[in-house]
Amino acid sequence: MRIIEDDLSGAEVGQLLREHLAGMAEHSPAESIHALDLPALRAPGITFWTAWDGPLLLGCGALKELDVKHGEIKSMRTSKNHLGKGVASAILRRLMDESIKRGYQRLSLETGSGPAFEPAHSLYRKFGFDYCGPFGDYHEDPFSRFMSREI
Repeated sequence: MRIIEDDLSGAEVGQLLREHLAGMAEHSPAESIHALDLPALRAPGITFWTAWDGPLLLGCGALKELDVKHGEIKSMRTSKNHLGKGVASAILRRLMDESIKRGYQRLSLETGSGPAFEPAHSLYRKFGFDYCGPFGDYHEDPFSRFMSREI
């Protein structure tokens, strides 16, 4: 598996992000979806990575700088054809390593609630994330779960 910083220009990446947004819409109301689309992922302060096996796109993840000591994980997604292969763990390790390089002291995320999101909750708990309250511009929302960990 090769994880690279990505410029978001590939058709495969666009397709995976559409799959990601559709999955969020299937399990959360529109006002509770905080996933970023392609233009939003190109904003300053966001770095995007993709995982590949040769020509096959396996998954993606992004890191958003909230401030010089706090980063946020965004757009974590494994392609539906590559679930259960360790893709999300590898991407999460890459995002955590980058957070350390940047000198962040805290890494946080927002994800959905409910049974469809339990695999994500489990992954993040495995990597030392604990549930917390809203951070940044987020507000309490029954369809959101907030998690954070010190780096």
